[in-house]
Amino acid sequence: MTLAIANVTKRFGDFTAVDNLNLTIEQGSMYGFLGANGAGKTTTFRMILGLLTPNEGHVLWNGKPISYATSPQIGYLPEERGLYPKMKVEDQLIFLGQLRGMSKGDAKRAIAHWLARFEVPQYASKRVEELSKGNQQKIQVIASLMHDPKLLILDEPFSGLDPVNVEMLKDAIIDFRNNGATIVFSSHRMDHVEELCEQLSIMSHGKQLVQGSLREVKRNFGKKNVRIKSDFDLTNLANIAGVNEMKTSLEGAVFQIDDEAVANTLLTNALAQGPIRHFEIEEPSLQDIFIAKVGKEHA
Repeated sequence: MTLAIANVTKRFGDFTAVDNLNLTIEQGSMYGFLGANGAGKTTTFRMILGLLTPNEGHVLWNGKPISYATSPQIGYLPEERGLYPKMKVEDQLIFLGQLRGMSKGDAKRAIAHWLARFEVPQYASKRVEELSKGNQQKIQVIASLMHDPKLLILDEPFSGLDPVNVEMLKDAIIDFRNNGATIVFSSHRMDHVEELCEQLSIMSHGKQLVQGSLREVKRNFGKKNVRIKSDFDLTNLANIAGVNEMKTSLEGAVFQIDDEAVANTLLTNALAQGPIRHFEIEEPSLQDIFIAKVGKEHA
């Protein structure tokens, strides 16, 4: 089952929230959307879900528009939380599961499984308002997973979770992917997208600035990083031709360079100053690429 977004534009009056977006997400893959607030990520998700209608273009799931009939196949975690604070956790999840076509019995069994997996079985009979923000987030995540969707859309899924619970949610998402689900999520955390996603888009002001596999995106960026660790000052190396940027740290410095030939010059000059403990040529991080691309857009 493929998710296809073709020539999609969404306007609100004179404001263009999404501008001619094109992408295809294959079944069993994980796709990441990166972008600052207002980039168009949530609007795109709402068009995928059929909550908003594009002004131009179309969104197809398995070759057809998403409708109420396909709702049981889809799980959605909105960025803004939508739990009923006065309802008990189990009652609320049963209600939400039934909206996705589950029987009460199936819903109760799924709830018991997910509450145990997320290590919060003791909260089944508590009201949502009695839980911490992090545990409320877990309940919201369970609501998006419990009906075993084939298309899972997660808008900032790791928001409000501590590192232990982030890893717990990552494991659950990976299991869904391994079982053939198609997963689309947005995050402000570049490291999460870099770790989990085979394909990604970087968006800014509704436009798709970068799109492709993680490997392609890094290769096409055309720059690399050189990390040098030493006990002496490296700041003079920033003046070498081909060095675009230097960031210092307690252990040394990281240099952004145009090509690997510049790395040889950096190594020669660093060794001329004294011994170095570590020298490494690295691929650019998604954060490097994001800042370069989105920074230009905002300049």
